Amino acid sequence: MKYKLYTTSQKAWDGMFKSMKAAQKYIYLEMYIFLNDTNTTHNFLNLLKEKSRAGLEVVVVADAYGSASLKHEEVVKLKEAGVEFIYFSHWIRRTHRKILIVDNKIAFLGGVNISEKIRNWSDLQIRLEGQIVKPILKSFAYNYQRVGGKKDSILRYSRLPMTKKIKSWIIDNLVNTSKLYYLNTYYKEKINAAQELIQIVTPYLLPPRWLIAALDDACRRGVKVEIIIPNDTDVKGLNKVNYLNCCRLSALGVDFFLTPTMNHAKIMIIDGAEGVIGSQNMDIVSFGLNVEAGVFFQQKDLVHDLKRIVGHWRDESLRFNTKKLKIKRFDRILIAFFKLFYPLF
Repeated sequence: MKYKLYTTSQKAWDGMFKSMKAAQKYIYLEMYIFLNDTNTTHNFLNLLKEKSRAGLEVVVVADAYGSASLKHEEVVKLKEAGVEFIYFSHWIRRTHRKILIVDNKIAFLGGVNISEKIRNWSDLQIRLEGQIVKPILKSFAYNYQRVGGKKDSILRYSRLPMTKKIKSWIIDNLVNTSKLYYLNTYYKEKINAAQELIQIVTPYLLPPRWLIAALDDACRRGVKVEIIIPNDTDVKGLNKVNYLNCCRLSALGVDFFLTPTMNHAKIMIIDGAEGVIGSQNMDIVSFGLNVEAGVFFQQKDLVHDLKRIVGHWRDESLRFNTKKLKIKRFDRILIAFFKLFYPLF
């Protein structure tokens, strides 16, 4: 499997833009945040219009909430150029995925949205070629169908059987596409099977009860668990949530490392031998409501490169040490509140 890793939003945009510009037949984009404010360097909307007018099949699925700031007139211009643009709109569920498929041969996925405010964030997006593109295409096709897409050139991929066993595969939480690898099941199985080390990178930390239990059990088995989160997130209210869950999980034996700048990557590495990169945060929304997608792999060179990236972020981070902290009484009450109500999730 050919791959390339991008460790910032801007680097990922460079790779995505280059692949889209070279596209010959198809461009399929599914994005949580898709805005038109990156056009000083990466004018994605103009490029999509140009490619559609050139005769390519161009389809965009954007989340209605995440992309709410995209102006209506920009959507109209895309449609006038021949782009099929569909909003994923559900009163509580979001498509949180960041998928780009080019000519059905190249796929990008990970944590990178398209919005100016994230330009300089650390993040992780992976470019893939090979057999792995087919299950990503199948997953895209199924979600495309769910939002009302009608093109059979795409829908036919949702009907393709996926029986060949390979060392890399997509995981998502779309029931009809995930009989082999369902997101929640994958995390449970891999954490429960870990023997030495679990490394996780996530921007937001509000794990469901079952995930807390799995990490607790891993620590009790003697497995080292390391989680990297930003010291200061883009959502200020979540800083307190991250802090409280750091306190709670640290008491179970989890080691936390706080990055000095915003890190939006979503990663897990098990025993230094298997990795997963995707759109899923370690929170109750990603594992319970949102539509997510990731790719897991055992390919040695890819795992090695991922370990190097995570190791670099870890070395730059400040270790969270509860022994040197005085946890405020109010925070202790909030932690107790979390413990009381987490079984509901």
